[in-house]
Amino acid sequence: MAAMWRVAFIALLEFQCYVSREVTLPKGPLYRVAGFSLSLPCAVSGYEGPRTQDFEWYLYHDDAGDRQIGVVSTRDTGFPYAPFQARVRAGEVRVERDSGDKARLIIQRLRPDDQGRYECYTPSTDTRYQGNYSASVVVKVIPDTLLITHSRILSGQPVIEGTELLLTCTASVQSDEHTHVSVTFGVRSSKGAESVGHNLREIIAIDRELHVTPSRSGSYEKRYKDGEIALEKRNGDGGRDLYVLKMSTLAPEDSGSYFCEAAQWIRDPQGKWERIAQRTMELGNLIVQPLADTLTVRSIPEGVISLQPGAPLSLTCQVSGVGGWNRSAQLVQWMRRGPAGGVEVEVARMGPDGVVSWGDDVSRAGGGSMEKEANGRFSLRLFSVHPADAGLYRCAVSVYAGRLTPGPTSPATITQRSEWVTVNLKTEEVRVSATIDLPHRPLLKRGSTVTLLCNISVATTVSAQVEVQWLQKPEEPERKDVAISEDNKGKLLATVTHDGLTRIYSNGSDLSVDRVSAGCYRLRIFSAREEDQGHYQCLVEVWSRDPHGGWYKTGASTESATVHLYLYARVADLLLIPLVIGLSSALFVGVLIIATVTCCFMNRLARQRSQIRK
Repeated sequence: MAAMWRVAFIALLEFQCYVSREVTLPKGPLYRVAGFSLSLPCAVSGYEGPRTQDFEWYLYHDDAGDRQIGVVSTRDTGFPYAPFQARVRAGEVRVERDSGDKARLIIQRLRPDDQGRYECYTPSTDTRYQGNYSASVVVKVIPDTLLITHSRILSGQPVIEGTELLLTCTASVQSDEHTHVSVTFGVRSSKGAESVGHNLREIIAIDRELHVTPSRSGSYEKRYKDGEIALEKRNGDGGRDLYVLKMSTLAPEDSGSYFCEAAQWIRDPQGKWERIAQRTMELGNLIVQPLADTLTVRSIPEGVISLQPGAPLSLTCQVSGVGGWNRSAQLVQWMRRGPAGGVEVEVARMGPDGVVSWGDDVSRAGGGSMEKEANGRFSLRLFSVHPADAGLYRCAVSVYAGRLTPGPTSPATITQRSEWVTVNLKTEEVRVSATIDLPHRPLLKRGSTVTLLCNISVATTVSAQVEVQWLQKPEEPERKDVAISEDNKGKLLATVTHDGLTRIYSNGSDLSVDRVSAGCYRLRIFSAREEDQGHYQCLVEVWSRDPHGGWYKTGASTESATVHLYLYARVADLLLIPLVIGLSSALFVGVLIIATVTCCFMNRLARQRSQIRK
């Protein structure tokens, strides 16, 4: 037992030899700028007693030898000497605790006479006086030479979404010490989920090592990667560095009060960078108006337009409130709906690259053009309107704010549409009727020529021609519950166009179509087969000619009733089956008779031979 106590006593002595009070401060000298703050952390370890230790700070001026000046203490309010008493009472000089055994001296605004050697002393709470109870560091107070100015300030006038912003500020430092400068652009806004306190948001900075670093708040980092935000350092006048912020596409959330902040940095002896000076320059207020509030699209003329067939149609799309025309691409479309509504179709479009494409072949039938007459003016012209061009027209404008060459899948910032313009055509009344006829011979047989006639009557006061289509429809199903599919409601056999052109669509038979007289069209089927049986019908559309000589559909059309074609078999076909059956029966009977006679003869011969042997 005595041996155990002896070992414990020796271990205690060794612990006391190795563990002793130690006070530490940063390595010096430390360079700080007059007018800015000083923070000196002091820590104590290896002590005995309470966990909360007291700290006292002394200052030794360079020219005062070992004469000390009490600065501030954590245990004695009357500790400060006269030069520091007022500053301590005002809180400009104070001690802030990081923990019970860590505290820091804070001087909010350094003065030139604050330069010297600072000592951090910790009163003993140990049972034995062992270790060091203080540490000191030299602080050099250098002049404030950080300058920041601006060459352009915001006027406060609203700008439109997609506008480019260019801000500049200059910064410089004249110091004998090796220091670096960083510059940060930021904005204070009145709203934003990421904003706290004064709603301050950094946008982008050039740090002390000349690295461009976008802020990670909001969308600034993505916009920097997309090339929408950039920050450059250039050589300015008078040896000052010029910093240029460029935001190519302003968004409504970019509204706010902009500032430029410059900071001076120095690397302390322990290798840590410290900001020793900082200044902020206000650059003015910016208001970004959303395109939704500024963009307007109008169709000119407005209301109702009445035209004669063949007359030209001219429409203008007036666009305003885009901002800089050379900053944002536009996609302009002319759309049309029928007079009674229905589906909206694209007539023509002009892409951001200026290429015009037509989406509606009907509108191009009479010829047309789409042009950009000036910034904000896009015209649509149809040289000769036809009844198919009647309806409701409007233009749709899509704006790509701040992008001149958007990709094919890039979403537009906003799309705005004009009011509808009604285009009416004053057309002459056209009435048309059609009947189909199948002239019957005594019998229509397979292999014969079948003739179908379509008799047409057109009543109009204008020059007109007709287009005739011949259709064959399938036989009606025997069961009433079996519906005819859409694909089997008619097969186009042939067409005679309004200008006399004939088109034959082969169905396996020889066909011909022609015009017998002014109101009679003929379809002939040569060597008709069983597949040609069915219901036949003719469809008629009336075409008219405009004053320029172009043909157009009047919209008048009709279809005849159907006529049924049935083909009887030929006489040769009717005799073929009985002849085949007769020959087959005769052959069978003949073979049967010969077989019977032969069998009987052989039986009789066998009986005769049997009697001779007996």
